[in-house]
Amino acid sequence: MEHPPVVLRVWGDYACFTRPEFKVERVSYPMITPSAARGVVEAIFWRPEIRYQIRRIGLLQQGGQTVILRNELADRQGSRPILVEEKRQQRSSLVLKDVAYLIEVAVLLRPHATDPLPKYLDQLRRRIARGQYYHCPYLGTREFAANFAPAGGEQPPSTAFRIGTMLFDQAFIASRAKPDLTFKLPDREAPVAGYAQALFFDAAVENGWLSVPRERYQALYELERGDV
Repeated sequence: MEHPPVVLRVWGDYACFTRPEFKVERVSYPMITPSAARGVVEAIFWRPEIRYQIRRIGLLQQGGQTVILRNELADRQGSRPILVEEKRQQRSSLVLKDVAYLIEVAVLLRPHATDPLPKYLDQLRRRIARGQYYHCPYLGTREFAANFAPAGGEQPPSTAFRIGTMLFDQAFIASRAKPDLTFKLPDREAPVAGYAQALFFDAAVENGWLSVPRERYQALYELERGDV
């Protein structure tokens, strides 16, 4: 039996949920993506024994668009030190301002979990109520910190629009044949080599809610299990 989802309210002054089709300048989706919503919840409460599935996202406040100029690095940070003055680039970003969302998230046990699910649900709800977090949650990029609180029964305005192709999440796949990067899996002690694969879905807001198709999570889990 599946437990009811946990609902929290998330808001912030700025947000940027970058569309991957724009290669140089950052352009935000019109609202938070499921992967960014999952990242907010994991920042509040993370345990290797559980994983989160975003069920719905309520658009309480879409916010306006604004352009800001940001300093970024031309190269990706690696094991070798980077001299910032030589690698700094100024780029424009089209971001969102004054946003607020409702996030409905289901909590699932991973196969190696030993404690019952209600224990983790209680811990998540307590941390949301107290404003505690594992690391500071953010809205797309780390400089845009997110505020959060338990949902108070509010409902989003009855808005509807089509977003189109939207980033759903990324599958991290362990692979000896394609060791593009190294990452940590929740059920393994040592980091593993493999690659990341992005998944997308056709997104639309109806009656103020963005519904996340559950079959995309099954596709994500199959990808994570399917390569060795």
